[in-house]
Amino acid sequence: MQRQAYVPGLAALAAALVLGLTGCSSGGGSGTGAVDSKAGPAAPAAPPGRYRTLFEPCGAVPQNTLRDLLPGAAQLPDEERIAVYRGAAAVTYDTDRRVGCSWKADTPDAMHRLRLDIERVVSYDPAVSDDDRAQEVFSHKQLAADLPQPTQPPPPAQPTQPTQAMQPTQSPASSSGNTGGSPGTSAAPGGGAQPPTPSGTQSPQQTPTGAPTTGLEPRVLQGLGQVAFLDDALSAGGANGRHRTVSVVFRTSNVVVTVEYVEQTTGSAEAPDSQELQEKALNLARLLSERLEE
Repeated sequence: MQRQAYVPGLAALAAALVLGLTGCSSGGGSGTGAVDSKAGPAAPAAPPGRYRTLFEPCGAVPQNTLRDLLPGAAQLPDEERIAVYRGAAAVTYDTDRRVGCSWKADTPDAMHRLRLDIERVVSYDPAVSDDDRAQEVFSHKQLAADLPQPTQPPPPAQPTQPTQAMQPTQSPASSSGNTGGSPGTSAAPGGGAQPPTPSGTQSPQQTPTGAPTTGLEPRVLQGLGQVAFLDDALSAGGANGRHRTVSVVFRTSNVVVTVEYVEQTTGSAEAPDSQELQEKALNLARLLSERLEE
């Protein structure tokens, strides 16, 4: 009897399980259909960058430009001079993503270094474009340069106050209460005299804080790529020398280019000229920007 009671119970349990699974599968199907019907179309992927490859950097700088940037190379023997102008390619894992090259030449009084770094930025987030990701890379470089804030212009001058001579002429009766006062004073309602009003003077303009600008300070650049900046740093170079590094960084679409030009003097030689180094670095940066437009 116990065995007969057990078998019907097991059958009932199996039937309940079958009904439950059937209900879940049917309900799940209707729920999935409801979610799919409410979901909108997938968001379009962000557009890719303009550039798919990079040019070879060591051959991108003309030899006459290298002669100007590396004056010490002209004094070397032919084989050494050719090796200097050839440059040394940077070691990278993917030349379609990042390339670089460097040159150096020394003279008895100075050392010159030139370095190029060219990065093609790719965004792996479909919602972020390559250009936007490249702008993030550029912004990080700009923040690291810690450019000084632009000088604030002085506030506008205050309007001039009317002179006493322009005030209406007082009657003798009213002026009698002003006896003994200094010229140009007017009677106050309480009988006292007010101080004279300045005659046609303006409040002095406030001068901007900080040292006067020379136009050679680290700064944001216009007319180079889509965004650009220049950094200029002077430091001690050892053995009483001076070390100046000028960096020009610009972005065009999804490519970020860095030009770094260094001059270090030795002994009692004067500090490297900021204007000369900046002009040479900027000329090379413009040449590379034109190369990207080809």
